[in-house]
Amino acid sequence: MALMFTGHFLLLTLAMFGLSTFEESVSNDSEWAVFTNEIDEFRTQKVQNLRPNQKLKKSMLHPSLYFDAGEVQAMRQKSRTSHLHLFRALRSAVTAMLSNPTYYLPPPKHADFAAKWNEIYGNNLPPLALYCLLCPEDKVAFEFALEYMDRMVGYKDWLVENAPGDEVPVGHSLTGFATAFDFLYNLLDTHRRQKYLDKIWVITEEMYEYSKVRSWGKQLLHNHQTTNMLALLTGALVSGVDKGSTANIWKQVVVDVMEKTMFLLNHIVDGSLDEGVAYGSYTSKSVTQYVFLAQRHFNINNLDNNWLKMHFWFYYATLLPGFQRTVGIADSNYNWFYGPESQLVFLDKFILKNGAGNWLAQQIRKHRPKDGPMVPSTAQRWSTLHTEYIWYDPQLTPQPPAEYGTAKMHIFPNWGVVTYGAGLPNTQANTFVSFKSGKLGGRAVYDIVHFQPYSWIDGWRSFNPGHEHPDQNSFTFAPNGQVFVSEALYGPKLSHLNNVLVFAPSPSSQCNQPWEGQLGECAQWLRWTGEEVGDAAGEVITASQHGEMMFVSGEAVSAYSSALKLKSVYRALLLLNSQTLLVVDHIEKQDDSPINSVSAFFHNLDIDFKYIPYRFMSRYNGAMMDVWDAHYKMFWFDHRGGSPLASIQEAEQAAEFKKRWTQFVNVTFPVDSTIVRIAYIFYGPYVNVSSCKFIDSSKSGLQISLNVNNTEQIVSIVTDYHNLKTRFSYLGFGGYANVADQGQITRFGVGTQAIVKPIKHDRVIFPFGFKFNIAVGLILCMSLVILAFQWQFYISFRKLMRWILILVIALWFIELLDVWSTCTQPICARWARTEAKASKKAFPSEEHHVSLPDVVITSLPGSGAEILKQLFFNSSDFLYIRVPTPYLDIPEAEFEIDSFVDACEWKASDVRGSRFRLLRGWLQSLVQDTKLHLQNLHLHEPSRGKLAQYFTTNKDKRKKSRRRESLQEQRSRMRGTLDRDAEYIGALRRHLVSYPSARPVLSLSSGSWTLKLHFFQEVLGASLRALYVVRDPRAWIYSVLYSSKPSLYSLKNVPEHLGKMFQLEDGKGKCNLDSGYALEYDSLREEFSKPKPNAVSLLSHLWLANTAAALRINTDLLPTSYQLVRFEDIVHFPQKTTERIFAFLGIPLSPASLNQILFATSTNLFYLPYEREISPTNINVWKQNLPRDEIKLVENICWTLMDRLGYPKFTD
Repeated sequence: MALMFTGHFLLLTLAMFGLSTFEESVSNDSEWAVFTNEIDEFRTQKVQNLRPNQKLKKSMLHPSLYFDAGEVQAMRQKSRTSHLHLFRALRSAVTAMLSNPTYYLPPPKHADFAAKWNEIYGNNLPPLALYCLLCPEDKVAFEFALEYMDRMVGYKDWLVENAPGDEVPVGHSLTGFATAFDFLYNLLDTHRRQKYLDKIWVITEEMYEYSKVRSWGKQLLHNHQTTNMLALLTGALVSGVDKGSTANIWKQVVVDVMEKTMFLLNHIVDGSLDEGVAYGSYTSKSVTQYVFLAQRHFNINNLDNNWLKMHFWFYYATLLPGFQRTVGIADSNYNWFYGPESQLVFLDKFILKNGAGNWLAQQIRKHRPKDGPMVPSTAQRWSTLHTEYIWYDPQLTPQPPAEYGTAKMHIFPNWGVVTYGAGLPNTQANTFVSFKSGKLGGRAVYDIVHFQPYSWIDGWRSFNPGHEHPDQNSFTFAPNGQVFVSEALYGPKLSHLNNVLVFAPSPSSQCNQPWEGQLGECAQWLRWTGEEVGDAAGEVITASQHGEMMFVSGEAVSAYSSALKLKSVYRALLLLNSQTLLVVDHIEKQDDSPINSVSAFFHNLDIDFKYIPYRFMSRYNGAMMDVWDAHYKMFWFDHRGGSPLASIQEAEQAAEFKKRWTQFVNVTFPVDSTIVRIAYIFYGPYVNVSSCKFIDSSKSGLQISLNVNNTEQIVSIVTDYHNLKTRFSYLGFGGYANVADQGQITRFGVGTQAIVKPIKHDRVIFPFGFKFNIAVGLILCMSLVILAFQWQFYISFRKLMRWILILVIALWFIELLDVWSTCTQPICARWARTEAKASKKAFPSEEHHVSLPDVVITSLPGSGAEILKQLFFNSSDFLYIRVPTPYLDIPEAEFEIDSFVDACEWKASDVRGSRFRLLRGWLQSLVQDTKLHLQNLHLHEPSRGKLAQYFTTNKDKRKKSRRRESLQEQRSRMRGTLDRDAEYIGALRRHLVSYPSARPVLSLSSGSWTLKLHFFQEVLGASLRALYVVRDPRAWIYSVLYSSKPSLYSLKNVPEHLGKMFQLEDGKGKCNLDSGYALEYDSLREEFSKPKPNAVSLLSHLWLANTAAALRINTDLLPTSYQLVRFEDIVHFPQKTTERIFAFLGIPLSPASLNQILFATSTNLFYLPYEREISPTNINVWKQNLPRDEIKLVENICWTLMDRLGYPKFTD
């Protein structure tokens, strides 16, 4: 199952390393002299015979590494046709080398070669050799290549003098030299062949010995490890022709380590690498070459690895508009170190096969900068041209991914990164945003280290996240593609270089006193072995997009030292439009926290456009960047209206082999209360922001009003985000933020809807409106009548005035009563202000009451509903509860719930009556007062009745044992099971202590409940959210009959359950045939009554009866209370399907839950009960293994309902 971190562990204190960096590359290594602890044998795919395939044997003539001699002529032909663009790139590279031999040829003297980082010489050899192979007539290039290799073979070693403990340059040299030797073998004379081969052998043997003691032989998922292991493999394959036994040992070492690497990569569901895009390209360059060589030479197939399937998005979704620059997370350049065109064409040819890889490689090559800081290094720019040429498939027409052309949000749930607007052209409308808040090493590695599921993983000793940065809750912003806030890229590991918060004063500060940032900072490499650093983690809480608006937030409190005594460091980003970004920091500290200041930083590396001070509306301080008269502005303020002056600074820091300039805005706020909220507005030149202020700042959340382009927008953000009840109360739904403007409200993660506007009461105390005009008219009319009477009857003037006065007072009194009854404005001004404030706060919320969701999951046993646990497990919003268990059993009532299935439907009228009182009370207790219900369970003291009941209900499972157990053994086993269940109940209790508002999710194992959802509707009311999981009947029958030994059919003793269901008692069935019995079961009754019913036919009728009855009965449920979910949709389209489920619940899908469901459905590492591992391929295994006549039988029985549910007939 998915690996979840369940506790904190003590970290091993490891000796730090001595490292050096030199020209042309970077070094990050941590060395122990010797690894003395043996790790367990890795029990995965082993290579029993490491001799090459038969087709490569012959006399092992070269080339054979990537292709054989018979393919050379075809490759030469392609250089003039389909591969012409790549051949031109090769020719251009060779021309550049020939034009400057002093620079590109290895130095004549070894001392000069060893004096600097020298990976350039190994990297440039393979493309040079491939060109010579494709153009044997170019004698100048070939002589240049011979001189190149002669110089390298003449050196005593290939080490760098100032880095004697770092073999990475040797790895590059060995890989390049051995590859070039393989390509040019048939063009070399005998003397050179032997001389070169001897050198390859000697260096390969040295690398093998180094692998025993160096960290790169043990630290997995690191660029050093893959680089040097690939070198060792390449040397072994090329030089091991006549020395098979020794070379086979080298190959086995590489395969053992690299297969562990591939196994671990398969845990990374988003295709990312924690070292970032630049170093990720370094690692993936070697991984793709290994995958190809392992399949070619050893028949090891890693092409189904899920990481490879998702790796394309690591390049596409990290590209800023224009295809030149990538996100700079971790130690990064402006873009890639190696490739990524080679990796992309590999992915397209062997994995994607849809043209997307070729398209992206084409775009990157087309837009490569010709000068400036984004130009590739001369040591790396051509190093993958040879593999790109070999792997390029011209049959795959380049085409962009689906939905290309519009800005989309992409979530890397393992990496903890969210991007928006990636992979687009550089136009005014295309904006890029990135956000990072992840776990050290990435979620998979972090959980493996802490949960320790594999004995061959030695905690953090098996990994090296030294290239990561203290960057949790960091972000970048590039409106119009113009970078406004960027990362500081490769450099020392300091928090203030990463757009994150630092605090002061700190009792544990290790640099920049009294300030302290995130754990692991203050050195050239991240100090991941330091105290608390191994537990450092950020978390992306939510990420949602609606149109061009995006909301993302993260919590980083675990990335800071516990000495700071912080409760929350929560950052939210809201992209309001392509030009406007709102960033909000919520900081909550303990009462005794020592900090009193917080400082924020915003970087930009563009030396041509510098930050200058700016003041917004003469109220808030800020900064501005002038880009050719286009003004990019930012300003800030806290919840009290304070807006301190910023310090705008420039700095240079060590980066790779040079200094890198950066500028940053630094603004410091006081932290004089336990809760501080700070807002920052970043906007481009094409919008007008005219006002911005906090209008609410409560414990639950905050509201900000801002006017953008003369439109007021009210932003509401919940900061007590763990509390589902608070989110519903503050926002009116289960999300984390909303925006109200122009008569509509955007609820991030759920959708957009129109706002029902309240009636406006805008009358004043004297409303000169319709009513008043009528009153005045009446007075005038009455006055005229009275005057007429006076003239006719000669009434005295005094008496007349008295009548008129009385009449006027009476009419005005009536008008006053009318006004008073409807007044909401001055003179009732205080009421007006109160109502306006309440109205404004309630503006985003719905008018009606919203119930918190109570989730019920039901299905036929074996339908795979257990996979939904991955959506709700380990969530602050939910408490996943299996029912029944020995301690959470369904009470014995007047009607027994069959543990497999029954034919009885419960109508709403049955529930409203006196029936099911005991069950009703049990359900109400479990759902409405879950904490008390669990507390009232008496654990570790099961009664004799409970043991007997458990003994009886599990008798079918005991049939699995081939030998007869003694009574003592049976009791011991049962008590062990009960102890495990008691621990399970304890875990549920602890979860509710941490998250009191978590809503119960009842996973009902019996198929009987599929016909009884009306019972839950009546008991739970509007809060019910029922998920009914169905499965293709052919896959379900295969699962029940064939997926396990003994089968679920035998374990559950299905015929016995069906016999009980149709058994007559006193002339009546289990439920009255005239009331409560689902008539769809008649066909099953008829089938079951046959003397020897066929198991496949019986199960087919059972699926048909139960599913048809459930669909008929549940159509009466409200769409807001019931949703049907196909198991196949969960596996094939996990993100889309789970987003639909969570929208049904009224809650956004969190990246953590997304990661869990992707792990369960994509990695072949998650198992359902009684089934093999789950994957899109394996759920269709019935197509290969179920006999064709049985498939036809199932379809004949179930076809009508299959067609209704969207299951097509099977065709070979």
